Amino acid sequence: MNTIRTSAASLLCMACLCGCSTISSGISSTASLITRPFHHNPSPAAAPAPLPAPVPESLSLDSYKKQVAYQVMQSNPGQTFSGPLPSMLPAIVVLNITVDRDGHIRDVTVQRSRDTNASGVAVDSMRRSEPLPRPANLILSGDALTFSETFLFDERYRFQLRSVAGPQ
Repeated sequence: MNTIRTSAASLLCMACLCGCSTISSGISSTASLITRPFHHNPSPAAAPAPLPAPVPESLSLDSYKKQVAYQVMQSNPGQTFSGPLPSMLPAIVVLNITVDRDGHIRDVTVQRSRDTNASGVAVDSMRRSEPLPRPANLILSGDALTFSETFLFDERYRFQLRSVAGPQ
């Protein structure tokens, strides 16, 4: 008898809670949910056509650096590698990159490096990736943005960019 009361109380509680919710998908009652067929296929005209992915405006410097990193990697597929980073990185190059409002590189300088060959690969890779995404909303005064990016090299002078690389 106790089990029946507990089950009845649970059902009553669930019914009350269901009555408090709203359905915003255009269905007017729960009865239409029950009678609606499961194999319903909307007509092709009812489904909206997929829109092309918009080029996102940068919301932060970190998101902009990720956009730039992906573009550099796409522009230099033969010189990049994916997967885990080696435990010992033979070369690390930090570049300072200055871009204008249209994403054109104004200047690329080596901030830190101990390997001139790796520095050359990094600078050349940046130049091949031009124009970069537009940083318009990150330029608050003046007409250019300067940021740094770190190139992490393996023993074959292939690189990953720190902005999108996994943990070391």
